[in-house]
Amino acid sequence: MSLLELRDLCVSYGRVAGTRRLNLTIQEADTVALIGANGAGKSSALKAITGLVRGYGGDVLWRGQSIKGAAASDIVKLGIGFSPEGRRVFPSLTVQENLRMGAFARGRDQQDERREQIFGYFPRLKERARQAAGSLSGGEQQMLAIGRALMSKPDLFLLDEPSLGLAPIVVERIGDILLEIQAREGLAFVLAEQNANWAMRVARRTTILELGEKVFDDASESLLEDPKVQTAFLGV
Repeated sequence: MSLLELRDLCVSYGRVAGTRRLNLTIQEADTVALIGANGAGKSSALKAITGLVRGYGGDVLWRGQSIKGAAASDIVKLGIGFSPEGRRVFPSLTVQENLRMGAFARGRDQQDERREQIFGYFPRLKERARQAAGSLSGGEQQMLAIGRALMSKPDLFLLDEPSLGLAPIVVERIGDILLEIQAREGLAFVLAEQNANWAMRVARRTTILELGEKVFDDASESLLEDPKVQTAFLGV
């Protein structure tokens, strides 16, 4: 049984289509890059999965069961974590308080243990645990947004444009950390990214969207060497 399956997913905003009959399957411990230009449908797909878009056509199945219409809070409890585009930390709260906000799906007795695990992945956050999130650098805020989503200990982790606005060295570090977390915890993750080169080198499989439709779906290594992909999506 697949971990997650999108069946003919159609997301629209009035007359504007976000996705068009999109089919996608995510297996246990999968690492997937979901790439495409702005407006290709990446965010629409993630929002449908996480319950942030509810009036869509088709279906979203979690471990074989439909979660269409489920509340976003219930979807988190099922085991799906989400780090949205633009980080969206709570700027007036401390790093520690932001992490606590991501742990509502876990028992109170488990929160401290999970927070220490997150600090192990992101030592910089531990150094700034009592600092207001709004005073952090962009890279630190992205680490905090990722850490906050991971506090629920998801089986599937969705990240929307995690490289946006960050220096290349910070982006590379975030990729390394994601792979470390995946190796240790066995979670699946999906990187929705315009930074195709980076995302395809982090994830083992790549799905490419164009105008809401899937146009390529294969091992990242194969697509990185495909002349059509290189020309259309990698700027080669």
